Amino acid sequence: MAEKIKYNVVVVGAGNAALCAAISAKEKGAEVLVLEKAPKKKRGGNSYFTDGAIRFAFNGLEDLRKVIPRITDEEAEKIVMPPYTKEMYHDDLMEATKKQSDSALASHLVNESYETITWMHSHKIDFDLIYDNQSFERNGKFHFWGGLPVKTEGKGVGLIQKLIDRAEELGIAIWYDAPAVKIHKDNEGAIHSIEVDKQRERVNVETKSIILACGSFEANKELRAKHMGEEWNYAITRGTEYNTGDGLSMAMEVGAQPYGQWSMGHSIGTDANAPTVGDFSKPGDIFKKHSYPLGILMNKEGKRFVDEGADFRNYTYAKYGREILKQPGNIAYQVFDEQVRGLLRGEYDREEATYYQADSIEELANKLDVDRNQFVTTIQEYNQAVQDGSYDPSVKDGKGTAGVTPPKTNWALRVDKKPYYAFPVTCGITFCFGGIKTNAKTEVLDSNNEPIKGLFAAGEMIGGIFYENYPGGSGLMSGAVFGKTAGKVAAEYLQKTLV
Repeated sequence: MAEKIKYNVVVVGAGNAALCAAISAKEKGAEVLVLEKAPKKKRGGNSYFTDGAIRFAFNGLEDLRKVIPRITDEEAEKIVMPPYTKEMYHDDLMEATKKQSDSALASHLVNESYETITWMHSHKIDFDLIYDNQSFERNGKFHFWGGLPVKTEGKGVGLIQKLIDRAEELGIAIWYDAPAVKIHKDNEGAIHSIEVDKQRERVNVETKSIILACGSFEANKELRAKHMGEEWNYAITRGTEYNTGDGLSMAMEVGAQPYGQWSMGHSIGTDANAPTVGDFSKPGDIFKKHSYPLGILMNKEGKRFVDEGADFRNYTYAKYGREILKQPGNIAYQVFDEQVRGLLRGEYDREEATYYQADSIEELANKLDVDRNQFVTTIQEYNQAVQDGSYDPSVKDGKGTAGVTPPKTNWALRVDKKPYYAFPVTCGITFCFGGIKTNAKTEVLDSNNEPIKGLFAAGEMIGGIFYENYPGGSGLMSGAVFGKTAGKVAAEYLQKTLV
């Protein structure tokens, strides 16, 4: 280790959380180094693959116009935008996690969400309204629903590019193909350096503040099987191949306390023929299949297995992936008819989408790897169970079924208008819910719940926020909130140590 380099703050990772942390530390006066395990062409972590939806609290359209100033008065007149208050966000988070989310972390995420969005906007991150997937047009107006009306401009690709541009503009150093491998503490138990394989040459970087923001272990099959169960060997990795748990291992080697739900993760229904890891040549969340609330979901035995209409997609998609994983062959089929085909999200029309089409249910069954007779019977019984009522996909319309298990609580229409469509889906894992323990200041805690001096975390690294399920858009928001906090607190810690 001939080369010795010194930085005030070292950020491990180069996704949304890491770059927000780096920018935040830099604006507080720190000299910052970002370490990206991936080569430059594959930078950005999981954030690169997202559609950019980001959930935050706001009081109405005027709050949104402050961060999307190009919304004209004329456009605003055509928008129906219900407020999404801090109380609503907190309630949604707690309902999704069955009230298991760490109260301090949950409150920090919610309370800092809008301020963080305005901070990102001040650093040249642009936002758009999500017209296509989070609103329905009715009587000439766009009615937004589900508390998730905003995305980053250019999706995840655009977000990462803007964050990188801003980091470089501020003079933040970024090393690519440079995985961190070991953290060192001094005799007082405080951070003093980090070892890095900089393009396969071992380098020691002296630093008093390290921010770990390099993802969870979803791309590590061995760790998935160990902590989540052998069946997770069959899940595909939706995002970066580089999130293999390195940061978690390094943190725990220096005493960090593991925390959160290590047995569970964010997983969705994705195209059965999607690549086994994220394809950087096809960025964005292009293989997902999220219009299942408008149809029915069936396994190879020809049976339904979830309530497709239990809630808006935003509140069920991140847990239904593992329900698909439990099915025979780890596969299921989303089934729709012609009356809803035009309502399906844009991903169903992409050339990458796998689907089957037929003019009868029987013919469709013949094209699928299913129990043909049971498949037909299930749909017949479902159709008979559909109750009358007003169908409205912009609200939880209560138009459900009676007498079938599982029920369909909302948006139940008979599947009886040809042609019929079936989209095969499997389970894609996004990130794991288990991580390390921090407080709301992002200080990493040891087994005695005491801060490890100079060690901070952000993004997927933090355990204790998500359990069982996840309100859509909360991942990017959590990364940005805790990244911004980590950068600020790490820089403040540095200033105290220099006094």
